[in-house]
Amino acid sequence: MSRMHFYLRQRLEEVRKRVLYESYEAQKLPAWERIVITWMALFAFWIVISGKFSPSHMITGALVTLIVAVVTRDFLTDDIRQTGHLISKAAYIFLFLIPQYLFIMAFRLLESNLKVVKNVLFMDINPGIVKVKSNLHSNTGLTVLANSITLTPGTLTLDVTKKLGEAYLYVHWIDVETLDGEKAGMKIKGEIEEWLKKIFW
Repeated sequence: MSRMHFYLRQRLEEVRKRVLYESYEAQKLPAWERIVITWMALFAFWIVISGKFSPSHMITGALVTLIVAVVTRDFLTDDIRQTGHLISKAAYIFLFLIPQYLFIMAFRLLESNLKVVKNVLFMDINPGIVKVKSNLHSNTGLTVLANSITLTPGTLTLDVTKKLGEAYLYVHWIDVETLDGEKAGMKIKGEIEEWLKKIFW
């Protein structure tokens, strides 16, 4: 009986993984759209970093970043699941979502810095490791979430585990306010996860 239960549980896990993978593959962008979005991001980065606007420099930058975009298209855009026309997707990501993310992170950094200063001054530190559930499934989305949490003072993402379509983050928290996973997740993740769900699956 226990062997049958173990076998059925293993098969159920395999089926859930297959369904999750197939739904993910159905939402992926076409290869040429991933190349264009990656190229736009790299070329914008090239212009900002170089600070040169001569025609020869711009053409060189466009060609170099295009070659890099063809090779690395899956690293940046493999988990993006936006629908619609390419121009609307790119405009939505670069003109709306990225500035919104920067604004959210700036607010979170300011808020966390003030909390850490208060904890240090009043010595009311209560460190601990909490397990936080994430509603994101893609590797890119989880990576951005984990790094955003780590960038925020007072929290450090130690590990990420994925099992049966669920993802959990183990976060070191300088001042554990609650041991309830859901409440801790709301305090640690804030609006960052909701923002990431607009782009990543």
